[in-house]
Amino acid sequence: MPAAQAAALSAIAQPCGRKEYPALMRYVVIAMLVLILASLASALFFLVKGRDDPKRMAQALTVRIALSVGLFVVLMAGYYFGLIPGRL
Repeated sequence: MPAAQAAALSAIAQPCGRKEYPALMRYVVIAMLVLILASLASALFFLVKGRDDPKRMAQALTVRIALSVGLFVVLMAGYYFGLIPGRL
């Protein structure tokens, strides 16, 4: 009987809802998403207002692509090192 009680208590102690990820990983992903959106907004600004220098818009879009690739690499590294679990 004590073994059954221990198993029941361990099942109760397991969280059933949302998985908790390391806070640093969460903040890095959110910061990179904000930077991607800011770069996209600056490219839109240069598209609308900056008619004299199209290179600035291209540079802002290049930064956005680099940040997106960087975010992908961070997510894959987090999964590889176990910071992000395989199942959500």
